[in-house]
Amino acid sequence: MSNVLVQCGYLPLVDSAPLIIAHELGFANDEGLNLSLVRQPSWSALRDMLALGHLDVAHMLSPMPVAMSLGLGGMPAKVDALMVMSLNGSVIGVSREIGAAMTTGGWVNTFGDPRGTAAALFAATDQRLRIGVPFPFSMHRILLEYWLMRDPMFRADRIEIITVPPPRMADAVADGALDVFCVGEPWGSVAVQNSRAELVLPSRSIWQAAPEKVLGARHSWVQDNHNTSAKVVRAVYKAAKWLDQPANTPLATEILTRSQHLDLPDHAIDPALSGHITLRQGDGPKRVEPLVTFNTKSANFPWRSQAAWIATRLAQWHELDLDAACEAAAACFRSDLYRAALSPLGVDLPGASEKIEGALEHETLVASSRGQMILGPDQFFDGAKFDISTGVPRSF
Repeated sequence: MSNVLVQCGYLPLVDSAPLIIAHELGFANDEGLNLSLVRQPSWSALRDMLALGHLDVAHMLSPMPVAMSLGLGGMPAKVDALMVMSLNGSVIGVSREIGAAMTTGGWVNTFGDPRGTAAALFAATDQRLRIGVPFPFSMHRILLEYWLMRDPMFRADRIEIITVPPPRMADAVADGALDVFCVGEPWGSVAVQNSRAELVLPSRSIWQAAPEKVLGARHSWVQDNHNTSAKVVRAVYKAAKWLDQPANTPLATEILTRSQHLDLPDHAIDPALSGHITLRQGDGPKRVEPLVTFNTKSANFPWRSQAAWIATRLAQWHELDLDAACEAAAACFRSDLYRAALSPLGVDLPGASEKIEGALEHETLVASSRGQMILGPDQFFDGAKFDISTGVPRSF
């Protein structure tokens, strides 16, 4: 019997690695799948291809299924997030001119000081800051606004959000069109190498456990292809687990470099996987651990509370009913399907499907399907917490 063909959309980012590894190392084949990876030029193109049925599943920004299910954006559709593919992995950078002004003002780049960096950024110029993000409905934009709005110098007229596809971010910085950007690797490192940008923060310094990418699928396709969707989840889970084993990092870099899927050199791919990031030209690499998490400490679990937290922001932006938005968002992060897909593998799964986001200061033991498991810290930089059960967005 031939393998089931699954058309899978992705953007050429390092955090698409679970899909590439699932394809290249045979995890998909082992599940009886022919995982066809279909590269997309932008997030809007990927969204439309998925909504129109030209793709079955897709590597998606975590807010995209929520936004589409809420009817926001150019191509609304009911979309399920079958699993989280990665936590964090994005970087915030500034142009050479803004970085120099921040340094002249006394700021020291520790690549881990959200409050001090925001203050230095606003002090660096009296002009409006032009900020590039890959897509309007992205964790990049949510985290940037969440971070900047907490600085005393913030005013809405101090920033302008501009959508720039990830592969064009470095050029936009070089052309003087952007002062600040937030983008997934490798495009932050490319901006340093090609545009003399300076990286100032990893996304994890704003929210330690931000769900960056998810595996999305149309709700109708999942209903009609229940067994196939479960096989895709298992294949991608196995690939993510393989990626998070440090001994596999050199081979992962080699596979991503030589495969046709990213079309990038190893010096652009390695920083995100190894966690050795060069903040500006001429500096040695700085160790960031972890920059991106693919699997450990239940990173792949689609928490309903994560979706609801995202919905609070979208509801504020678009003046939606908060309770209705949170309910719809929570429903599209399919922890039920994730459990059903991975239970046959004996994977230890969280005992709950939602948690108080931001409440875990350290690695913490929680109830699980096999007794107890460890979850990693998930704090917000300002100490805020979000409890889905109360319906109160205490993060904002």
